[in-house]
Amino acid sequence: MARLAQTAGLTDIQQEILSTVRDFVDKEIIPVATELEHRDEYPQQIVDGLKELGLFGLMIPEEYGGLGESLLTYALCVEEIARGWMSVSGIINTHFIVAYMLKQHGTQEQKDHFLPKMALGEIRGAFSMSEPGLGSDVSAITSKAVKDGDEYVLNGQKMWLTNGGTSNLVAVLVRSDEGHPEGTAPHKSMTTFLVEKEAGFGEVRPGLTIPGKIDKMGYKGVDTTELIMDGLRIPADRVLGGATGRGFYQMMDGVEVGRVNVAARGCGVAQRAFELGVSYAQQRHTFGKPIAQHQAIQFKLAEMATKVEAAHAMMVNAARKKDSGERNDLEAGMAKYLASEYCKEVVEDAFRIHGGYGFSKEYEIERLYREAPMLLIGEGTAEIQKMIIGRRLLEEYKFQG
Repeated sequence: MARLAQTAGLTDIQQEILSTVRDFVDKEIIPVATELEHRDEYPQQIVDGLKELGLFGLMIPEEYGGLGESLLTYALCVEEIARGWMSVSGIINTHFIVAYMLKQHGTQEQKDHFLPKMALGEIRGAFSMSEPGLGSDVSAITSKAVKDGDEYVLNGQKMWLTNGGTSNLVAVLVRSDEGHPEGTAPHKSMTTFLVEKEAGFGEVRPGLTIPGKIDKMGYKGVDTTELIMDGLRIPADRVLGGATGRGFYQMMDGVEVGRVNVAARGCGVAQRAFELGVSYAQQRHTFGKPIAQHQAIQFKLAEMATKVEAAHAMMVNAARKKDSGERNDLEAGMAKYLASEYCKEVVEDAFRIHGGYGFSKEYEIERLYREAPMLLIGEGTAEIQKMIIGRRLLEEYKFQG
Protein backbone atom coordinates (compact mmCIF):
# COMPACT_ATOMS: atom_id res chain seq x y z
CA MET A 1 0.00 0.00 0.00
CA ALA A 2 1.25 3.51 -0.80
CA ARG A 3 1.98 5.43 2.35
CA LEU A 4 1.30 8.96 3.45
CA ALA A 5 3.64 10.99 5.62
CA GLN A 6 6.98 10.22 4.02
CA THR A 7 10.00 12.04 5.48
CA ALA A 8 12.59 13.61 3.19
CA GLY A 9 16.30 13.74 3.92
CA LEU A 10 16.66 10.57 5.99
CA THR A 11 19.97 8.74 6.06
CA ASP A 12 20.32 5.13 4.96
CA ILE A 13 20.63 4.10 8.62
CA GLN A 14 17.43 5.94 9.55
CA GLN A 15 15.58 4.34 6.66
CA GLU A 16 16.83 0.90 7.65
CA ILE A 17 15.74 1.39 11.27
CA LEU A 18 12.28 2.57 10.20
CA SER A 19 11.87 -0.32 7.76
CA THR A 20 12.76 -2.79 10.52
CA VAL A 21 10.31 -1.18 12.95
CA ARG A 22 7.56 -1.06 10.31
CA ASP A 23 7.97 -4.77 9.57
CA PHE A 24 7.88 -5.55 13.30
CA VAL A 25 4.67 -3.52 13.70
CA ASP A 26 2.97 -5.23 10.76
CA LYS A 27 3.96 -8.74 11.84
CA GLU A 28 4.11 -8.62 15.64
CA ILE A 29 1.83 -5.79 16.83
CA ILE A 30 -1.15 -5.21 14.52
CA PRO A 31 -2.28 -8.88 14.45
CA VAL A 32 -2.53 -9.10 18.28
CA ALA A 33 -3.12 -5.50 19.41
CA THR A 34 -6.91 -5.50 19.56
CA GLU A 35 -7.12 -8.83 21.40
CA LEU A 36 -4.53 -7.77 23.99
CA GLU A 37 -6.16 -4.36 24.36
CA HIS A 38 -9.58 -5.84 25.02
CA ARG A 39 -8.04 -8.02 27.74
CA ASP A 40 -6.04 -5.05 29.10
CA GLU A 41 -3.02 -7.34 28.96
CA TYR A 42 0.53 -6.08 29.19
CA PRO A 43 2.25 -6.88 25.83
CA GLN A 44 5.29 -8.64 27.27
CA GLN A 45 6.16 -10.49 24.06
CA ILE A 46 6.06 -7.25 22.08
CA VAL A 47 8.23 -5.49 24.67
CA ASP A 48 10.75 -8.34 24.51
CA GLY A 49 10.85 -7.90 20.74
CA LEU A 50 11.53 -4.18 21.10
CA LYS A 51 14.42 -5.01 23.43
CA GLU A 52 15.89 -7.34 20.83
CA LEU A 53 15.63 -4.58 18.22
CA GLY A 54 17.56 -2.26 20.54
CA LEU A 55 14.78 0.33 20.66
CA PHE A 56 15.11 0.94 24.40
CA GLY A 57 18.56 2.35 23.64
CA LEU A 58 17.64 4.21 20.48
CA MET A 59 18.52 7.73 21.74
CA ILE A 60 21.05 6.70 24.39
CA PRO A 61 24.64 7.59 23.32
CA GLU A 62 26.81 4.83 21.93
CA GLU A 63 29.31 5.24 24.78
CA TYR A 64 26.61 3.87 27.09
CA GLY A 65 25.62 1.02 24.80
CA GLY A 66 22.81 2.74 22.92
CA LEU A 67 22.35 3.51 19.23
CA GLY A 68 22.93 7.26 19.65
CA GLU A 69 20.11 8.19 17.27
CA SER A 70 18.33 11.54 16.99
CA LEU A 71 14.96 12.62 18.36
CA LEU A 72 13.70 12.60 14.77
CA THR A 73 14.57 8.92 14.37
CA TYR A 74 12.91 8.15 17.68
CA ALA A 75 9.76 10.13 16.79
CA LEU A 76 9.43 8.36 13.44
CA CYS A 77 9.78 5.00 15.21
CA VAL A 78 7.09 6.05 17.70
CA GLU A 79 4.85 7.02 14.80
CA GLU A 80 5.22 3.53 13.35
CA ILE A 81 4.65 1.81 16.71
CA ALA A 82 1.56 3.92 17.50
CA ARG A 83 0.20 2.99 14.09
CA GLY A 84 0.21 -0.58 15.39
CA TRP A 85 -0.92 0.05 18.98
CA MET A 86 -0.59 3.34 20.81
CA SER A 87 -0.11 1.70 24.20
CA VAL A 88 3.20 0.20 23.09
CA SER A 89 4.52 3.64 22.19
CA GLY A 90 3.61 4.75 25.71
CA ILE A 91 5.75 2.00 27.18
CA ILE A 92 8.88 3.38 25.53
CA ASN A 93 8.00 7.09 25.78
CA THR A 94 8.38 7.50 29.53
CA HIS A 95 11.53 5.36 29.41
CA PHE A 96 13.08 7.74 26.89
CA ILE A 97 12.07 10.89 28.73
CA VAL A 98 13.95 9.63 31.79
CA ALA A 99 16.94 8.52 29.69
CA TYR A 100 16.98 11.93 27.96
CA MET A 101 16.86 13.77 31.30
CA LEU A 102 19.73 11.64 32.59
CA LYS A 103 21.76 12.27 29.44
CA GLN A 104 21.16 16.02 29.56
CA HIS A 105 21.18 16.72 33.29
CA GLY A 106 22.56 13.73 35.20
CA THR A 107 25.88 13.60 37.01
CA GLN A 108 28.56 11.44 35.43
CA GLU A 109 28.03 8.81 38.12
CA GLN A 110 24.29 8.76 37.39
CA LYS A 111 24.87 8.40 33.65
CA ASP A 112 27.40 5.60 34.16
CA HIS A 113 25.10 3.76 36.56
CA PHE A 114 21.77 4.00 34.76
CA LEU A 115 22.21 4.55 31.01
CA PRO A 116 23.95 1.26 30.03
CA LYS A 117 21.20 -0.79 31.69
CA MET A 118 18.50 1.49 30.26
CA ALA A 119 19.93 0.93 26.77
CA LEU A 120 19.44 -2.81 27.24
CA GLY A 121 15.95 -2.39 28.67
CA GLU A 122 17.07 -3.90 31.97
CA ILE A 123 16.25 -0.64 33.75
CA ARG A 124 12.91 0.74 32.59
CA GLY A 125 12.03 4.34 33.28
CA ALA A 126 8.90 6.25 34.28
CA PHE A 127 8.51 9.87 35.35
CA SER A 128 6.07 11.59 37.69
CA MET A 129 4.93 15.20 37.91
CA SER A 130 1.15 15.15 38.33
CA GLU A 131 -0.75 14.80 41.60
CA PRO A 132 -4.44 14.06 42.39
CA GLY A 133 -5.39 17.74 42.84
CA LEU A 134 -2.88 19.22 40.46
CA GLY A 135 -3.93 19.02 36.83
CA SER A 136 -1.76 21.25 34.64
CA ASP A 137 -0.60 23.53 37.47
CA VAL A 138 2.82 22.00 38.15
CA SER A 139 3.73 24.88 40.48
CA ALA A 140 1.06 23.62 42.92
CA ILE A 141 2.95 20.37 43.69
CA THR A 142 2.62 19.48 47.37
CA SER A 143 4.77 16.32 47.56
CA LYS A 144 7.85 17.27 49.51
CA ALA A 145 11.43 16.22 50.21
CA VAL A 146 13.12 17.12 53.51
CA LYS A 147 16.89 16.78 54.04
CA ASP A 148 17.92 14.35 56.78
CA GLY A 149 21.70 13.92 56.95
CA ASP A 150 22.92 12.30 53.72
CA GLU A 151 19.38 11.42 52.69
CA TYR A 152 16.09 13.05 51.78
CA VAL A 153 12.74 11.93 53.15
CA LEU A 154 9.93 12.11 50.58
CA ASN A 155 6.22 12.26 51.36
CA GLY A 156 3.22 12.78 49.10
CA GLN A 157 0.99 11.24 46.46
CA LYS A 158 1.61 11.30 42.71
CA MET A 159 -0.84 10.45 39.92
CA TRP A 160 -0.99 9.22 36.31
CA LEU A 161 2.32 7.35 36.10
CA THR A 162 2.61 5.52 32.79
CA ASN A 163 4.65 2.36 33.47
CA GLY A 164 4.23 2.96 37.21
CA GLY A 165 4.14 -0.76 37.92
CA THR A 166 6.44 -2.22 35.27
CA SER A 167 9.21 0.37 35.64
CA ASN A 168 12.05 0.01 38.12
CA LEU A 169 13.25 3.64 37.95
CA VAL A 170 11.00 6.66 38.44
CA ALA A 171 12.04 10.31 38.06
CA VAL A 172 9.84 12.06 40.64
CA LEU A 173 9.35 15.83 40.86
CA VAL A 174 8.73 17.18 44.40
CA ARG A 175 9.13 20.40 46.39
CA SER A 176 12.44 20.79 48.22
CA ASP A 177 12.58 24.00 50.25
CA GLU A 178 16.06 23.25 51.61
CA GLY A 179 18.41 25.99 50.40
CA HIS A 180 15.51 28.01 49.00
CA PRO A 181 14.23 30.77 51.32
CA GLU A 182 10.54 31.39 51.90
CA GLY A 183 9.05 33.39 49.06
CA THR A 184 11.16 31.66 46.39
CA ALA A 185 9.16 31.10 43.18
CA PRO A 186 7.64 27.59 43.29
CA HIS A 187 9.39 26.43 40.13
CA LYS A 188 12.77 27.31 41.68
CA SER A 189 12.20 25.10 44.71
CA MET A 190 11.53 21.80 42.96
CA THR A 191 13.85 18.84 42.64
CA THR A 192 13.84 15.66 40.57
CA PHE A 193 14.73 12.47 42.46
CA LEU A 194 15.78 9.23 40.79
CA VAL A 195 13.81 6.60 42.69
CA GLU A 196 14.83 2.97 42.19
CA LYS A 197 12.24 0.32 43.03
CA GLU A 198 11.08 -3.20 42.32
CA ALA A 199 8.69 -3.73 39.43
CA GLY A 200 5.17 -4.64 40.50
CA PHE A 201 2.41 -3.39 42.76
CA GLY A 202 2.01 -2.89 46.49
CA GLU A 203 4.96 -1.77 48.63
CA VAL A 204 7.80 -1.88 46.11
CA ARG A 205 10.39 -0.51 48.54
CA PRO A 206 10.14 0.78 52.11
CA GLY A 207 8.07 3.95 52.08
CA LEU A 208 6.92 3.58 48.45
CA THR A 209 3.63 2.02 47.34
CA ILE A 210 2.19 1.50 43.85
CA PRO A 211 -1.47 0.72 44.67
CA GLY A 212 -2.47 -0.89 41.35
CA LYS A 213 -3.56 -0.14 37.80
CA ILE A 214 -6.05 2.62 37.09
CA ASP A 215 -8.92 1.28 34.96
CA LYS A 216 -9.10 3.43 31.80
CA MET A 217 -11.47 3.89 28.87
CA GLY A 218 -8.62 3.30 26.42
CA TYR A 219 -4.82 3.23 26.38
CA LYS A 220 -5.01 -0.23 27.90
CA GLY A 221 -2.24 -2.80 28.21
CA VAL A 222 0.24 -0.25 29.51
CA ASP A 223 -0.11 0.26 33.27
CA THR A 224 -1.15 3.68 34.58
CA THR A 225 -0.85 4.08 38.35
CA GLU A 226 -0.61 6.24 41.43
CA LEU A 227 2.57 6.49 43.52
CA ILE A 228 2.42 7.02 47.29
CA MET A 229 5.49 8.13 49.26
CA ASP A 230 5.35 7.80 53.03
CA GLY A 231 8.72 8.37 54.63
CA LEU A 232 10.55 7.28 51.48
CA ARG A 233 14.30 7.72 52.07
CA ILE A 234 16.44 8.58 49.04
CA PRO A 235 20.23 9.15 49.18
CA ALA A 236 21.44 12.60 48.18
CA ASP A 237 23.38 11.17 45.23
CA ARG A 238 20.03 10.33 43.61
CA VAL A 239 19.10 13.98 43.13
CA LEU A 240 19.14 14.39 39.37
CA GLY A 241 22.18 16.50 38.49
CA GLY A 242 23.40 16.54 42.09
CA ALA A 243 21.78 19.84 43.11
CA THR A 244 18.29 20.75 44.35
CA GLY A 245 16.09 23.43 42.82
CA ARG A 246 16.61 22.41 39.19
CA GLY A 247 13.82 19.85 38.89
CA PHE A 248 11.23 22.01 37.15
CA TYR A 249 13.61 22.95 34.33
CA GLN A 250 14.81 19.35 33.97
CA MET A 251 11.24 18.07 33.72
CA MET A 252 10.18 20.74 31.25
CA ASP A 253 13.14 19.84 29.05
CA GLY A 254 11.99 16.22 29.15
CA VAL A 255 8.38 17.18 28.47
CA GLU A 256 9.43 18.92 25.23
CA VAL A 257 10.68 15.51 24.09
CA GLY A 258 7.44 14.01 25.38
CA ARG A 259 5.33 16.46 23.39
CA VAL A 260 7.11 15.52 20.18
CA ASN A 261 6.41 11.91 21.14
CA VAL A 262 2.69 12.58 21.67
CA ALA A 263 2.57 14.35 18.30
CA ALA A 264 4.21 11.29 16.73
CA ARG A 265 1.66 9.04 18.40
CA GLY A 266 -1.15 11.16 17.02
CA CYS A 267 0.36 10.89 13.55
CA GLY A 268 0.65 7.11 13.85
CA VAL A 269 -2.91 6.57 15.09
CA ALA A 270 -4.27 8.92 12.41
CA GLN A 271 -2.36 7.02 9.71
CA ARG A 272 -3.84 3.73 10.88
CA ALA A 273 -7.33 5.22 10.99
CA PHE A 274 -6.92 6.47 7.44
CA GLU A 275 -5.69 3.06 6.29
CA LEU A 276 -8.70 1.37 7.87
CA GLY A 277 -11.11 3.94 6.45
CA VAL A 278 -9.81 3.92 2.89
CA SER A 279 -9.69 0.11 2.86
CA TYR A 280 -13.21 -0.34 4.21
CA ALA A 281 -14.58 2.30 1.80
CA GLN A 282 -13.41 0.19 -1.14
CA GLN A 283 -14.94 -3.02 0.23
CA ARG A 284 -18.33 -1.75 1.43
CA HIS A 285 -20.98 -1.43 -1.33
CA THR A 286 -24.11 0.73 -1.31
CA PHE A 287 -26.42 1.63 -4.19
CA GLY A 288 -24.55 -0.72 -6.49
CA LYS A 289 -20.99 0.53 -6.03
CA PRO A 290 -18.22 0.80 -3.40
CA ILE A 291 -18.87 3.69 -1.02
CA ALA A 292 -15.40 5.03 -1.96
CA GLN A 293 -16.94 6.03 -5.30
CA HIS A 294 -19.48 8.27 -3.58
CA GLN A 295 -18.34 11.88 -3.61
CA ALA A 296 -19.16 12.41 0.08
CA ILE A 297 -16.76 9.63 1.08
CA GLN A 298 -14.05 10.86 -1.30
CA PHE A 299 -14.27 14.31 0.30
CA LYS A 300 -13.88 12.72 3.73
CA LEU A 301 -10.86 10.67 2.63
CA ALA A 302 -9.26 13.77 1.10
CA GLU A 303 -9.65 15.70 4.35
CA MET A 304 -8.31 12.80 6.40
CA ALA A 305 -5.21 12.36 4.25
CA THR A 306 -4.46 16.10 4.27
CA LYS A 307 -4.63 16.15 8.07
CA VAL A 308 -2.28 13.16 8.29
CA GLU A 309 0.25 14.93 6.06
CA ALA A 310 0.03 18.26 7.90
CA ALA A 311 0.43 16.71 11.36
CA HIS A 312 3.40 14.61 10.23
CA ALA A 313 5.16 17.66 8.76
CA MET A 314 4.79 19.66 11.98
CA MET A 315 5.98 16.73 14.11
CA VAL A 316 9.09 16.29 11.95
CA ASN A 317 9.82 20.01 12.14
CA ALA A 318 9.57 20.01 15.96
CA ALA A 319 11.89 17.00 16.24
CA ARG A 320 14.48 18.50 13.91
CA LYS A 321 14.40 21.80 15.83
CA LYS A 322 15.14 19.97 19.10
CA ASP A 323 17.91 17.94 17.43
CA SER A 324 19.53 21.17 16.27
CA GLY A 325 19.96 22.24 19.90
CA GLU A 326 17.52 25.12 19.58
CA ARG A 327 14.57 25.85 21.85
CA ASN A 328 11.55 24.04 20.43
CA ASP A 329 8.73 24.60 22.92
CA LEU A 330 6.78 26.59 20.30
CA GLU A 331 7.18 23.95 17.60
CA ALA A 332 6.58 21.05 20.01
CA GLY A 333 3.46 22.73 21.39
CA MET A 334 2.09 23.38 17.89
CA ALA A 335 2.87 19.83 16.74
CA LYS A 336 1.33 18.22 19.83
CA TYR A 337 -1.78 20.41 19.60
CA LEU A 338 -2.36 19.92 15.88
CA ALA A 339 -1.51 16.20 15.75
CA SER A 340 -3.76 15.28 18.69
CA GLU A 341 -6.70 17.32 17.38
CA TYR A 342 -6.31 16.00 13.84
CA CYS A 343 -5.91 12.46 15.15
CA LYS A 344 -9.25 12.71 16.93
CA GLU A 345 -10.90 14.04 13.75
CA VAL A 346 -9.36 11.47 11.40
CA VAL A 347 -10.30 8.60 13.74
CA GLU A 348 -13.87 9.88 13.98
CA ASP A 349 -14.14 10.17 10.19
CA ALA A 350 -12.86 6.59 9.80
CA PHE A 351 -15.39 5.54 12.44
CA ARG A 352 -18.18 7.23 10.45
CA ILE A 353 -17.04 5.52 7.23
CA HIS A 354 -17.41 2.17 8.98
CA GLY A 355 -21.03 3.00 9.86
CA GLY A 356 -22.57 0.63 12.39
CA TYR A 357 -19.63 -1.75 12.16
CA GLY A 358 -17.37 0.89 13.68
CA PHE A 359 -19.29 0.41 16.92
CA SER A 360 -18.45 -3.28 16.98
CA LYS A 361 -15.48 -4.55 18.96
CA GLU A 362 -14.70 -6.87 16.07
CA TYR A 363 -13.39 -3.89 14.09
CA GLU A 364 -10.08 -2.22 14.89
CA ILE A 365 -11.47 1.30 14.52
CA GLU A 366 -13.45 0.79 17.76
CA ARG A 367 -10.17 0.56 19.67
CA LEU A 368 -8.69 3.63 17.97
CA TYR A 369 -11.85 5.59 18.79
CA ARG A 370 -11.24 4.97 22.50
CA GLU A 371 -7.50 5.60 22.32
CA ALA A 372 -7.43 8.94 20.49
CA PRO A 373 -8.88 11.05 23.36
CA MET A 374 -5.86 10.33 25.59
CA LEU A 375 -3.69 12.35 23.21
CA LEU A 376 -5.84 15.41 23.85
CA ILE A 377 -4.69 15.51 27.49
CA GLY A 378 -1.34 13.65 27.61
CA GLU A 379 1.77 15.87 28.09
CA GLY A 380 -0.46 18.91 28.53
CA THR A 381 -4.00 19.64 27.36
CA ALA A 382 -4.85 21.53 24.19
CA GLU A 383 -5.51 24.60 26.33
CA ILE A 384 -2.02 24.40 27.86
CA GLN A 385 -0.47 24.02 24.41
CA LYS A 386 -2.31 27.13 23.21
CA MET A 387 -1.07 29.08 26.24
CA ILE A 388 2.51 28.04 25.44
CA ILE A 389 2.09 28.87 21.77
CA GLY A 390 0.49 32.25 22.50
CA ARG A 391 3.18 33.32 24.96
CA ARG A 392 5.99 32.30 22.66
CA LEU A 393 4.40 34.11 19.72
CA LEU A 394 4.23 37.30 21.79
CA GLU A 395 7.94 36.90 22.57
CA GLU A 396 8.78 36.45 18.90
CA TYR A 397 6.47 39.20 17.62
CA LYS A 398 6.97 41.77 20.38
CA PHE A 399 5.40 45.10 19.43
CA GLN A 400 7.99 47.82 18.95
CA GLY A 401 6.26 51.04 19.90
